[in-house]
Amino acid sequence: MQGPRPFLIGGQWRQGDITVPVHDPFTGKVLAEVSQANEADAEAAIQSTAEAATPMGALPAHRRYHVLQRIAGSLYDRREEFARLMSGEAGKPISDARREVSRAVQTFTVAAEEAKRIGGDLIPLDWTPGTDSHLGILRRFPIGPILGITPFNFPLNLVAHKVAPALAAGNPILIKPAPQTPLTALLLGEVALEAGVLPGGLNVLPCENQIAERLVVDPRFKLLSFTGSAAVGWRLKEKCGKKKVVLELGGNAGVIIEPDADLEFAAQRCATGGFGYAGQTCISVQRILVHHSIADLFTTKLLLQVARLKGGDPSDEGTVVGPLIDHKAADRVAQWIAEAVAQGARVLLGGKRMGSVVEATVLSNVTPAMKVSCQEVFGPVVTVTPYRRLDEAIDALNASEYGLQAGVFTQDVNKVFHAFRHLEVGAVLANEIPTFRAEHMPYGGVKDSGLGREGLKAAIEEMTEPRVLVMNLRPPSAG
Repeated sequence: MQGPRPFLIGGQWRQGDITVPVHDPFTGKVLAEVSQANEADAEAAIQSTAEAATPMGALPAHRRYHVLQRIAGSLYDRREEFARLMSGEAGKPISDARREVSRAVQTFTVAAEEAKRIGGDLIPLDWTPGTDSHLGILRRFPIGPILGITPFNFPLNLVAHKVAPALAAGNPILIKPAPQTPLTALLLGEVALEAGVLPGGLNVLPCENQIAERLVVDPRFKLLSFTGSAAVGWRLKEKCGKKKVVLELGGNAGVIIEPDADLEFAAQRCATGGFGYAGQTCISVQRILVHHSIADLFTTKLLLQVARLKGGDPSDEGTVVGPLIDHKAADRVAQWIAEAVAQGARVLLGGKRMGSVVEATVLSNVTPAMKVSCQEVFGPVVTVTPYRRLDEAIDALNASEYGLQAGVFTQDVNKVFHAFRHLEVGAVLANEIPTFRAEHMPYGGVKDSGLGREGLKAAIEEMTEPRVLVMNLRPPSAG
């Protein structure tokens, strides 16, 4: 094992006084040691980010475009290196890790294009007498230093969804990566430096929570972009004072299966959405509501699909359900399953745990009050519940404290638009699982699922401030 991995401040790699291990979630082995930032390091990183705001904001669109394109190209060239690293530190099945790298390439590629499309608007101001010669011009300007706090489950692409739009808009950003998965963010920092990001344009700072909270309250940051748990996200928002906040938080995504749906397709998609990366996705399928007339048939098809999913070693090319991020997470998921069974739920498949791996588990006979239903499992657990009317299913999904995304499987376009109108979520997916996300689509939720939107164009709007120039265009003087 090499020496401790340094952190990135102002275009320079620095070693801290403290190092912490990064463990492989499947084997428990130490993959690397990472330097942790102290108070002085945090101050240096904040100052570096703040000082980079002016030169970053002055970069023309073509410079931002080419830097982002070079990052995308380097990610593509080093895709297997990134995939292997993510599989090791996050326990992500290698096939999923490769898909994540491809998604990150797309994220930076789209951000490069959006860097050239940050426009504005012409606003006619001659609506009332006396304003005949007035015209408004709106442009968007970089907001300034940004703090991004990222989770473990997508250690590359969720970092990319903060870094790419920040750089596209001309903002410097400091990334505080998840303690379980700092290696991927640090490797991305290396790629960004080589691509020509200005010193301080991207700082990557692994640190403990106390240091992170100091970053959150510092007024030099103009925006906090946080992805993680609802409890932590809303608590950090309270500490933010006057800065803007974007929160991408949790969910317990639901799917509605109507009688006219393609059941084979719906079962296949729900199995994929519920158990990929062991359900450690905030838009993982968790609650499936099935019309009572086809509940038994759909459930049988779902169980056949889930039974085919291979679990275990994430380095195995065929693995779908890998380990949870650590034993503590596996303990919690196993306890929630046992608690649901004690309260009357029935295990249709799975339910067992081996180390940090929990089997793909399908539960029936659940009630809304059970944790596996009303909270975010963030593990390989799906519940199946029958309903009689579409509005009953919509009401059941809306009863959640979360509202991120929801899926509806039906061939009736009227039902699709009815669900679109009434489901309290950030996105409704017709004949698709809520686990779907395209890098350029606006992404975010309502209620406890968050505040604001990500997705490149939407994130750039969050990371810029609109400014209006009012022109009094009087006729030129004669002569």
